Amino acid sequence: MTTDPDPQTASGRSASLDRVLAGTHDAPFSILGPHPLDGAGHVTAFVPGAARLTVTAADARAELIPDAERPGIFAGPFEQTGPYRLEAHGADGARWTVDDPYRFGPSLDEAVLAQFETGAPERLWQCLGAHPITHEGVDGTRFAVWAPHARRVSVVGPFNFWDGRRHVMRRRTGGVWEIFLPGVGAGETYKYELIGADGALLPPKADPVGFASERPPANASVIAEPSGHAWADDHWMETRAGRNARTTPISIYEVHLPSWRRGADGRPLSWAEAADQLVPYAVEMGFTHLELMPIAEHPFDGSWGYQPVGLFAPTARHGEPDGLRALVDAAHRAGLGVILDWVPGHFPTDPHGLGRFDGTPLYEYDDPRQGFHPEWNTLIYDYGSPQVTGFLTSNALYWLEEFHVDGLRVDAVASMLYRDYARPAGEWVPNADGGRENYEAIDFLKRVNRALPPGAQTLAEESTAFPGVTKAQDQGGLGFGYKWNMGWMHDTLEYMKTDPARRPERHHTVTFGLTYAFDETFVLPISHDEVSPGRGSMLGRMPGDGAARFANLRAYYAFMWGHPGKKLLFMGQEFAQPEEWNHDGALDWDVAEMPAHDGVRRLIRDLNALYRETPALHYRDADPGGFQWIEADATGPSVYSWLRRGGPDDAEVAVLCNFGASAQPNWRTGLPQAGRWREALNTDADIYGGSGLGNLGAVHAEPHPHQGQPASTEVMLPPFSAIFLIREP
Repeated sequence: MTTDPDPQTASGRSASLDRVLAGTHDAPFSILGPHPLDGAGHVTAFVPGAARLTVTAADARAELIPDAERPGIFAGPFEQTGPYRLEAHGADGARWTVDDPYRFGPSLDEAVLAQFETGAPERLWQCLGAHPITHEGVDGTRFAVWAPHARRVSVVGPFNFWDGRRHVMRRRTGGVWEIFLPGVGAGETYKYELIGADGALLPPKADPVGFASERPPANASVIAEPSGHAWADDHWMETRAGRNARTTPISIYEVHLPSWRRGADGRPLSWAEAADQLVPYAVEMGFTHLELMPIAEHPFDGSWGYQPVGLFAPTARHGEPDGLRALVDAAHRAGLGVILDWVPGHFPTDPHGLGRFDGTPLYEYDDPRQGFHPEWNTLIYDYGSPQVTGFLTSNALYWLEEFHVDGLRVDAVASMLYRDYARPAGEWVPNADGGRENYEAIDFLKRVNRALPPGAQTLAEESTAFPGVTKAQDQGGLGFGYKWNMGWMHDTLEYMKTDPARRPERHHTVTFGLTYAFDETFVLPISHDEVSPGRGSMLGRMPGDGAARFANLRAYYAFMWGHPGKKLLFMGQEFAQPEEWNHDGALDWDVAEMPAHDGVRRLIRDLNALYRETPALHYRDADPGGFQWIEADATGPSVYSWLRRGGPDDAEVAVLCNFGASAQPNWRTGLPQAGRWREALNTDADIYGGSGLGNLGAVHAEPHPHQGQPASTEVMLPPFSAIFLIREP
């Protein structure tokens, strides 16, 4: 910070005004606005473009004197101590009246700002960002931004012709800069113009805590209207802890909203259109939760939202922030939870973003061996900075509290946990103990999980065997609610794409997942990554001709729904879209109406219904007592069977999968009880596009022990099929 000579002296005042004119003054409130001079009231103003300037108050008026050497600077005596306004006259005859921003006192509480010395307020968005307020009786907007190493910070926008000299901010405690701009309101675009610690002018920056943005490729922040949404989801919020619990059915429909469906003119749906179309569709399909791929503002469509710049701004691609609130509200009222993909692991290098925000590596690690991500060409947050982790924790709470979101799926957790992630030997910095774990990132993730509001959950996309991801922190874990089971997904998809004749060789890639299925609380994810460009579609992965491919896919989905773990399916997979996902267009909804594809969709709907209605299929997902193999070693015919159990009074479910190309018409299976077992679902049924082979609705088990079970029966197992049997009273 530069210290000017005393502005009460002629030389000091002259130097200060020179710097105001040059746009390099870091404390303009010390010279502009009302200040006593020579023992009398005095006003100094900087209004470029004015030829004359008059200061007016309720009972006083004075013509200010233009500075002959400094165009736009005016000064003169003015004894009024209350509010005043400035009347400007341009040389071309134009006339305008403004409130002088330099007559207003600070509008941020000093106690809140003091938290920046040791960290950041946990609800950072309540003080930083652009907030329309009434201050000292005048309507306007308060701007505040954290830039501790900047020499000067200004707000720029159309309201000041993007001129960084006009609205230089006031430096406050903790490196926060703040200004109240009277007459500037919602809908205005703005950025911050900063002079860095080295005196260089930086590219204009979007607001790190901006609540709205221009629609890309434009990238200015937008002053958002204070929310006027009237929430109507009280019942949901009161009961959501139970709906997100480990003992409840959770079936997630993952959606990239810009490409789920398009408007008639090819544009992405608005939030309101999504509420009208997506919500009822997900309800009809029986899903319990929507998961929206990242909706924080991002400059590049092709990043799918995983390179966000505006972490606090719902993307303008779909409309205003309150539209997102209305979408979440509609989902809750329809019985759907909403999960957002959240990206606290890295951020892009776009010049208007967070990189070297105040001329220093403020948000990122300084050392590129820690602060640059070689796999994604992005920057990595400095998890050792209390202010940065406060910023990110606040962002998590912002979505959960301000938008009533029920959970955050945390992207790329493995890249945060390990310092050597995607780095060759010698190109990473060990931790204090010489190891690869990033202690600072681990502490940050724990902090986020401790801060969650009641009923909210976090889900970790974590692709390694890092211990205790979903264990409670008092037991040494990270405290996530769920973890994506990436190993299960990889192994089972590799098995399914194998030629059926070779599947016996890979039989135990399917059973392997059960050796660790209860080490964490898992979600089984068939996500967007599995159908992204270059990977093909789910249907395309299946072997055989058309009918065999559909049969294999149906059997695989039923295997997934019968397996311990919550479920996640990416959009389009529910109707076996034949092509891989294209983020630039909509799903092929015409294909969804074709019989074979509609059969898969019917199956997913019925699997969801069975899953939700049958406690044995969800209640003990994270409990090894809820699962028991019946047959895990039928290598030759590629048959697997197991039991699922719920509470003591819940009917057991037997799941049998035949991944072989031959029917098993008299397959003897062990069962835990004699009596009638209803065929609750058969993927080869006619309604799903199958051949119609089955068990005429039920089988009868006799008290003949088999496969370690006290009873047994013969069942028909069609080729490439799965059946669910439920014991009836």
